[in-house]
Amino acid sequence: MNSKKILITGGAGFIGSHVVRLLVTSYPDYEIYNIDALTYAGNLENLIDVEPHSNYHFLKADITDGTAIDQLFQRYKFDSVIHLAAESHVDRSIIDPLSFAKTNVLGTLNLLESFKKHSEVKKGLFYHISTDEVYGSLGATGLFTEHTSYDPNSPYSASKASSDHFVRAYGATYGLPFVISNCSNNYGSFQFPEKLIPLCINNIINSKSLPVYGDGNYTRDWLYVEDHATAIATVFHKGKNGETYNIGGHNEWKNIDLIKLLCSKMDARLGRAAGESEKLITFVKDRPGHDVRYAIDASKIERELGWKPSVTFEEGLSKTVDWYLKNQDWMEKVISGEYQHYYKEQYSSD
Repeated sequence: MNSKKILITGGAGFIGSHVVRLLVTSYPDYEIYNIDALTYAGNLENLIDVEPHSNYHFLKADITDGTAIDQLFQRYKFDSVIHLAAESHVDRSIIDPLSFAKTNVLGTLNLLESFKKHSEVKKGLFYHISTDEVYGSLGATGLFTEHTSYDPNSPYSASKASSDHFVRAYGATYGLPFVISNCSNNYGSFQFPEKLIPLCINNIINSKSLPVYGDGNYTRDWLYVEDHATAIATVFHKGKNGETYNIGGHNEWKNIDLIKLLCSKMDARLGRAAGESEKLITFVKDRPGHDVRYAIDASKIERELGWKPSVTFEEGLSKTVDWYLKNQDWMEKVISGEYQHYYKEQYSSD
């Protein structure tokens, strides 16, 4: 992939900020354009260290605004797109499914249309980042492969499944070059504290309850976000047109076991007695349509593209805990909403 102008959508979010940082610093000949609507989970303070780089450009835009997106493509003639922008929290999708359809489906269509109209698509690539949740739920055994049938069970996963299908349809119908990757649960630094691990870290620090759905036996595969960013860069540069790649961390954990491990690490870091934080665990009413188990077979990307996760879950979790303890001011700004003032202070022309 020799493209020079790379559009990254959702680059101020959790995963996106790691991808932006990696590409800006590792590929100085690329011009990286980060567009983000800066809704609740978009935080430009995640990218303060990237802002001085001359090949980094931030453009505030909402992918659901087709006119604005079209104007950006017409102006900048992006060579390729790495599409990360999405509404991603399952609980929120249950409350407000229409916003998920608008962002994840219509937003993706807006990008596809503008890419088709304004980019030299034969020289570029539309890379769509998706989720393992499109595959539905596994039983006690088995793994999701790239050939697993789609069976989404939440409004979030249904919206992502639809966007996946539209990307493939544009490839088949209009000849757009594309790749898709489906990843397992991400964790690491800069994650918005509605997600399980940063939520529990913050609650342990403040001796608040640790909510666990149902009996806690829901099982997920966990992927360290820096490994995911490396995988995305690998797929972008080496992935074959029209292919799908599953990205997983080989770290399958039941929620209750994960939280107990996290409690143990936090007790050690905070100087608390062993088992003290486990007393904060509180089982809460299950959410509707809760998938029992996800687990990814990542052998294709490992075999064909040479990517492998660099850390075990225990190692990645230790790195994550240490980061949040060292950056409690970041967490406080996110929880208070203060982080949302950064764009106005740094980018506003008023």
